[in-house]
Amino acid sequence: MGNLTDIRKISEQELKAALAANDEPSFRVKQIQEWMWKKSVVSFDEMTNLPKSLIQKLKEQFAFYPLVLDTAQFSMDGTIKSRFRLSDGYLIESVLIPVPEDDRFTVCVSCQVGCSLACTFCATGRMGRIRNLSPAEIYDQVVMVNTQCLHQYGKPLTNIVYMGMGEPMLAYRNVLDSIRLITSPDGLNMSPRRITVSTAGISKMICKLADDEVKFNLAVSLHAPDDVKRNTIMPINETNDLKSLIEALRYFQQKTNNRLTFEYIALRDFNLEDEDAENLIKIYKKVPARINIIEYNPIENAPFGHAPDDKVDEFAQKLRNAGVMVTVRKSRGKDIDAACGQLANK
Repeated sequence: MGNLTDIRKISEQELKAALAANDEPSFRVKQIQEWMWKKSVVSFDEMTNLPKSLIQKLKEQFAFYPLVLDTAQFSMDGTIKSRFRLSDGYLIESVLIPVPEDDRFTVCVSCQVGCSLACTFCATGRMGRIRNLSPAEIYDQVVMVNTQCLHQYGKPLTNIVYMGMGEPMLAYRNVLDSIRLITSPDGLNMSPRRITVSTAGISKMICKLADDEVKFNLAVSLHAPDDVKRNTIMPINETNDLKSLIEALRYFQQKTNNRLTFEYIALRDFNLEDEDAENLIKIYKKVPARINIIEYNPIENAPFGHAPDDKVDEFAQKLRNAGVMVTVRKSRGKDIDAACGQLANK
């Protein structure tokens, strides 16, 4: 990374001060920000309504450090996994999931390089957490995958899910700032209702989301409906048990009225028994939320296998019989390691 300040990391106040020091009028701030966040430019030369003298001054003080596409892999089912290189050389991955028949084009973005949560079924957790992504690095994933989507499918992105590498609640401020850039009329102007942030379940941060009155949807990686099982696959549960998680989610629902989903990976011989269905129904009664049952994508040296389809269907039916809203989701992009839990920069 160069030694010039990243212009997309400074605040509006800092930009104002830098321009004032160069005797530039304050309306230039709005112009520069519009170029950066509304028009997504990544060089000063593209800012065509700025005087040449100002462009020169900006180049002397600041720089852009955008993502660079490292590789793109195309799955048989239309999914595209992109690996991006950050300015410090680290790599992250984003996934475009197209469902053309429903006019849905979703990007799955990363918020951290690696992840510190070490869930046993996930490849990303084995990398450890290297660093959080900046709001601009998250924003860039959306812009670049949107360009890819327009090129490949002739349609813009319709949805954004923060379900790539990393735990959004441990990159809280940067995630919220990136969503502000994406949803603001001065940014990409996407509806927050089309954004879903996924968490492994950090109770106090879920309460903070509620207090911050966020407008986006929340997905919680549940994966086991009792503390004993959840502790064995998700170490985060030891400090955020189901009781505290349920309390936080109830508070979130009361404060925001936003849509809530439980993600539930179907793990063979582990979480699809009758007692699991009963425990999940109990949780649903306390926190009514759609339950997404997700096909498991085995990763190397993990203790779990892919559950048989009939077992998954039978489990889903038990839940439906009790009035639970259930979706069974087939994985996309498995042939290119782009499915849930597989992102790890092989």
